[in-house]
Amino acid sequence: MPDFDDARLEDIRLLERDEPLRRLAEAGARVRIESAQADFSSITDLGDRYRPRAVIASGPESRLIRAVLEPHCPVPFVAWPTHALPAWVGALDLVLVLTGLTYDQDVSNTIAEAARRGAQVLVACPEGSPIAEQAAGRNTTVVPTRTSDPLAAAVVLLEALNRIGLGPVVQPVRVADAMDEVAEACSPFANIGVNPAKDLAISLADDLPLVWGGTVLAARASRRIAEAFRDASGRPALAAEAAELVPVIQGAKERDPFADPFDTFGDDRCTSLIMLDDDSSDRVVEKTRRWLVSTAEGRDVRIRTIRHDEGNDVERYVCLLQHGLFGAAYLALGLGRTE
Repeated sequence: MPDFDDARLEDIRLLERDEPLRRLAEAGARVRIESAQADFSSITDLGDRYRPRAVIASGPESRLIRAVLEPHCPVPFVAWPTHALPAWVGALDLVLVLTGLTYDQDVSNTIAEAARRGAQVLVACPEGSPIAEQAAGRNTTVVPTRTSDPLAAAVVLLEALNRIGLGPVVQPVRVADAMDEVAEACSPFANIGVNPAKDLAISLADDLPLVWGGTVLAARASRRIAEAFRDASGRPALAAEAAELVPVIQGAKERDPFADPFDTFGDDRCTSLIMLDDDSSDRVVEKTRRWLVSTAEGRDVRIRTIRHDEGNDVERYVCLLQHGLFGAAYLALGLGRTE
């Protein structure tokens, strides 16, 4: 495995040409552009005349949409991460299809199958794409998107669902502003001493991360962040429920203050616990957090907290996620895995 070199995190030449960092920095702008140009004129009429038996979301970020909608949606909601439909979907249901591709056979098949069964279909897809043209129909409403970023498209789709009475207030502009604030705090031009994402990357340079989020949305962010850590480092990273993380923590190798810092191969790596805190006041979440912290401290496992306690659910989710993704980007850079 390559050695981590924190000097790379301050090398402006490397930072300026790092595509993952640039894409993360532009995430808020993509949400802002999508929300500013979204056309909801056909959505309002749908909400006035239609209340589905159930909502089925298909495609990328469908689990995010479920996590946001479940506490508020007045009808049952199902997340179907692949582009397919459950056998029971019919004319009384609403099918959400979310894709950043201009054409995909599975997406086309899903839209066609939903239309064949008589379901109402709400499609978020690139404007003027073959998918948008195929989706045109009596029971289909298209929300045109202008980016391949599924998160930006999901925020716009959530706003559309709010307008037809199936979801909470999202306020995409505030979501975009929150993402911009994270991008500023985690900017390549902010040095290690004040940059939380660079600091996170350094703390994970030789560790195997365990990621935990107590709420539904924080747990969703934890899975995305753990995936990013795996991609960045080529090492294991686990996001799971507390009951699954505790045995791993209890079996973690204890840190040796006298160990050679360059001897970090294989099973000798230590463990870090990354806790995502979105300011939940739920007593079960608080009790679980204390249990994890107590267990980690008992094994001398390093604990890092990513916290965001302002704004609505979507704002807190994207801020936790962006902090973790910036940390993963800097981890990859420090390990030289982007060159």
